[in-house]
Amino acid sequence: MSLLFRQRIQLPRTWSWQRRVEVSCCHCKTFSSISSNQDPIEIHKSKLFLWFSHLPKEEKQFGGLFSPETMYVDPLMIERKEEETAGLLRLPYQTQISSSHPLTIEELFEPTGTWNEGLGLNVLLYGAVGTGKASMFRKLVLDWCKGTTLTRFKLLLPFSCDDLNQMSKAVSLNGLVDRKYLHLKNHPFLSGDGDQAKDVLFLFNGMEKMQVDFKIGSSELCNNPNEPLPPSVIIVNLLRKYLLPEASIMMVTRLSAVERIPQKYVTRYVQICGFNDPDRQRKYFTSRLLQSEEAAHNKEAQTLIELLYHNLQSESQLAAACSLPSYCWLTCATLHLLHFTSAQAPIRTLTGIYTSFFRLNFGGEVLGARTGNSISSPEYHSSLMMYVVRTLGKLAFEGVMNKRTSFSGKELEQWIGGKTKTDEELHQLAVFQTDVLDFFLAPCVKSDNHLPAKLSENDDKQYVFAAPVMQEYLAALYVVLGENKSALEKLTSQMSVAIGQAGEDVGAVVNILSKFIPLRLFAIFNLLKLFPKLYEKISSHNKGKIARTMAAEMFRTEDSNNEDVLDQVEQSLLGVHGPQPKQWDDRQPFELYPIFMGGLLQYSNRVLLKQLDCNIKSTTVAQITRALRKYLVRELSKPQPPEEVMDLLVLLYEFQNPRLTEQVLSSIRSIRLTNIRMTSLKCLILSSVLSCTPSSYHLEELDLSSCLLTHNMLQMLGPAFRHARSLNLQFNNLGPDSCILLRDLLLEPKTCISSLQLCDNPLEDSGVCILLEALPQNQSLTYLSLMHTGMGDSAALALAERLQLHTGLQELNVAYNVIGDKAAEVLVDACRDHHSIHTVHLYLNAITDEGKQALYGRGGPTGKGNERRVRVLASVTEGSDISDQWHPILKVIRENASSWDRNRVKQQLKVFLRDLEWGREKQKSFWKRLHFRKVQKEVQETLQDLEKETSSKKTK
Repeated sequence: MSLLFRQRIQLPRTWSWQRRVEVSCCHCKTFSSISSNQDPIEIHKSKLFLWFSHLPKEEKQFGGLFSPETMYVDPLMIERKEEETAGLLRLPYQTQISSSHPLTIEELFEPTGTWNEGLGLNVLLYGAVGTGKASMFRKLVLDWCKGTTLTRFKLLLPFSCDDLNQMSKAVSLNGLVDRKYLHLKNHPFLSGDGDQAKDVLFLFNGMEKMQVDFKIGSSELCNNPNEPLPPSVIIVNLLRKYLLPEASIMMVTRLSAVERIPQKYVTRYVQICGFNDPDRQRKYFTSRLLQSEEAAHNKEAQTLIELLYHNLQSESQLAAACSLPSYCWLTCATLHLLHFTSAQAPIRTLTGIYTSFFRLNFGGEVLGARTGNSISSPEYHSSLMMYVVRTLGKLAFEGVMNKRTSFSGKELEQWIGGKTKTDEELHQLAVFQTDVLDFFLAPCVKSDNHLPAKLSENDDKQYVFAAPVMQEYLAALYVVLGENKSALEKLTSQMSVAIGQAGEDVGAVVNILSKFIPLRLFAIFNLLKLFPKLYEKISSHNKGKIARTMAAEMFRTEDSNNEDVLDQVEQSLLGVHGPQPKQWDDRQPFELYPIFMGGLLQYSNRVLLKQLDCNIKSTTVAQITRALRKYLVRELSKPQPPEEVMDLLVLLYEFQNPRLTEQVLSSIRSIRLTNIRMTSLKCLILSSVLSCTPSSYHLEELDLSSCLLTHNMLQMLGPAFRHARSLNLQFNNLGPDSCILLRDLLLEPKTCISSLQLCDNPLEDSGVCILLEALPQNQSLTYLSLMHTGMGDSAALALAERLQLHTGLQELNVAYNVIGDKAAEVLVDACRDHHSIHTVHLYLNAITDEGKQALYGRGGPTGKGNERRVRVLASVTEGSDISDQWHPILKVIRENASSWDRNRVKQQLKVFLRDLEWGREKQKSFWKRLHFRKVQKEVQETLQDLEKETSSKKTK
């Protein structure tokens, strides 16, 4: 099994054009109203260019500037010798070594040493499933239409073999061309007269789907382009050079179908290869990520490309995967989702990207059984995707259950094809191993010192899924499709179907005879109806197990300290920057596995999977959803760390089930995402999930502190803020422009925000003044924190002026700013005159000792009919007494000292010590003096810790 994987120079096709573009080509509307003076060849070129320029919707996610001209990167094409193609199907594990040189498109049709003058060339372009054959086919057609390649051919005729194989009636070559391209009707190039056919190039895409037979008895000889024949016979005669011998032909086929075309009918074998160097991969990434006119977008995209390029150069597992261009597409699509998601774009999910990835590569693909020279009948054809699920999906599931990502060659032999018995099954296995296996599995590129000791000592080579996330997706699909049923469940299902059908057949008879049959005998007939109901109970229990597994995997205790799943996905693509582990841990967390299970139940994903013959029934979705709600609510009754809460939001977003989301969130009263690195996608997820709840639903707290929020992210979070009573936006990167959004939020009539914390955001005076514009009309706010926002005297005076216009505020925190004595006095006077404010925080400001003493006096009653008192917290002391808030003040300083100006904090702590010393000297009571000593000790310890951190940083 050490030779399991053949040379990895295969190019996975990124777009399934033989199912999309070429079908469109065959069925696109033709135009009969063609002017007689127009050149049919020019009409043909314009229509071909229009048809083949169509982009699948999956490509449009990269931006409006994305076009066919910018998306294509030339892969490597290598000419193979005849002996190198022999035995491809018989020896599916044999690695091939070639000394052949790479080719360009123009060189494909250069004459060879065995070429006979006067005859056209037959070029066979081949590769495994997903190696880019269709995209190469499409690019060739577009370039010919533009006149940039293969200009030696005046007429190019592309055909889809999938369509030709569906034709049941005989048709002539000219009739076939007329049917597909009406504008070329009776064209002289196809008449067979003279050597005009030398200017014609036939392109046949998907030859593995064409049931060609080169036996004389099966395919009669014919050189008349007007004689009706089955399409397969026409192709055979074109390749034999009996029909239009001067015409050239290019066939595109799978690796396993190469031997269907006898070697004597092939002039040149060409294998399409992937991106064999990081520079080619980088060009591909640039073509997709740098697609915006916005400089900020392109700057971030350039950073991502550099990180990707660095990871590719480090011989990572990603570098091995991206030798296949379709994995480059998957990488770009994932990064685009993670970093460039916008609220205006259509909803995209991670599960949707992987499902689209499979549809692009395997949509319409079947795995047929063929033994010897006989073609299999349709009943032996099975969906290639379902074959992948039943083999590799089972392997992925076992790996997830045992927390493993690598598998030995012997294990692969056991899990893939270990139970094949018939010739048809053996042939399907050989084709699968030849065409598909290398697409999913790759040799592990980890060095020996990163492998577990047991594996390092074992000579058996280890294999992993080409993309780590792919293992979790396939495992989830394997479970959701019900492929992990026990033997009893499978037997029960089969018996239920059989007995249920029998029950329907005899049901009518039983109803008639029930009047004449004794009750005891009649009870036996009722067993026919009883058994399907018993199966329904067993099936429902199985769906409950799936839901229970999803909830249990979501909230595993050992995974609670991991980063959220979206960050894990990003790290798998961009790498982990920093010290690497000395020993590789194979028992990795699989936190995306339950999220994929939920995402696969989404309707749009089920529609795509149905196209792959992977059917998930609506009843299955309903049963899992009902059970999942119960288990999620049960888990959420326990405290969960922010990372687990973020994973829950991702699950609900991937599920796209508003009713389930509303029911789950109804049990949540607070969402704390402290220290989660928020991105545009995470912001959209939070807003989308909370938008599923009614307007009456309110969170007691929405904590987004230390989340690296920006102004653009704040815009996306607007819908989420409307459901929060307490909004914590501390320690972010919000500037004055963000205050416009917050002001508008506070001005909304239905706003319920009572607490707004904006500590450690560079709002400056301009931003604070903008925010204060909301105070006159907003009456919900009771607590406002503007600590360490760069607030100065002008903003403090503006705040004092507007306080009287707001009747609900109770506590105001403007600590650690640059407010001076005069502005502080005006602000305290305004707070004292306010009828509800009871506390104002002013410590760590530019207030002198005399100013502090004056503030304490101003906080008391004025004696002029105003008996209100406001607590002024300007230091750990209040006059000659210790403030009862000294401990919270020190706690705030300890928690934030690392991000604040250390010199300024140390200076303020020394001021506190001086205040405490002065206050202690004023005390006559021994116990009060002792209390002062205690507080002094706490302040001194805080100061010493800060000085130690400063000195240690200087040492480093």
